[in-house]
Amino acid sequence: MLTLNNVEVIYNDVILVLKGVSLDVPPEKIVSLLGANGAGKTTTLKAISGLLYTELGEVTDGSIEFEGTRIDRKGAEETARRGIIQALEGRLLFDHLTTEENLKVSGIALGYGSAYDLDMVYNYFPRLKSLRHSTAGYLSGGEQQMLVIGSALMAHPKVLLLDEPSLGLSPALTLEIFRIIKRINSEEKVAFLLVEQNAKVALSISDYAYVMENGRVVLDGPSDKLKNNEDIREFYLGLSEVGARKSYREVKHYRRRKRWLA
Repeated sequence: MLTLNNVEVIYNDVILVLKGVSLDVPPEKIVSLLGANGAGKTTTLKAISGLLYTELGEVTDGSIEFEGTRIDRKGAEETARRGIIQALEGRLLFDHLTTEENLKVSGIALGYGSAYDLDMVYNYFPRLKSLRHSTAGYLSGGEQQMLVIGSALMAHPKVLLLDEPSLGLSPALTLEIFRIIKRINSEEKVAFLLVEQNAKVALSISDYAYVMENGRVVLDGPSDKLKNNEDIREFYLGLSEVGARKSYREVKHYRRRKRWLA
């Protein structure tokens, strides 16, 4: 469905950010993209969605294909019309508009926005229905995240790119958001590419996962398998072999232990 083949991205003609990234998002599946800040996760999403060009970034090698068509030279609007929608990190909304106005704007931009579409979003996020006349800028962080995902749904995506949906949320709200993502995937058949630093919750709902470091994919596999991987448990879930939580500072052989970089 969505395939990246050895993608290289350069910013401002000089800064190499992605260094041969390859990954696949099959139809109706949830794929997690894990890694620390600066690993290249958000750049990967923007390369797919066409938003890279707004930041003077460019795919300089490799290719990105969606449903058999190469899209890495397409603009963001055309990519969105093909069914790839990105929900940006930071919960970017029209703060001065109401909840429902935000939803309608997102749908109308691509020719959607009917009462049926609104009902679909409110079915997944009942809290938004009760807040439909509230100004978006005054919603809580969790409510804004629901609105961001709901706005993306209004565009009828085939693939939804989510960037750090748990950022700044409480553990309880994070679990609620991820349960809804899983439900949307199951009921609407929307595929997800999910960028997330909370590896535990991401692996709990995804089918497959990739780990990025320094602009490269360094490990990938089925999520159930990665959850039991010794290196993932220690360096991304924070657990040692005996189940004791470790800090990165305590692991002096951290670099040597990353066998996938060898």
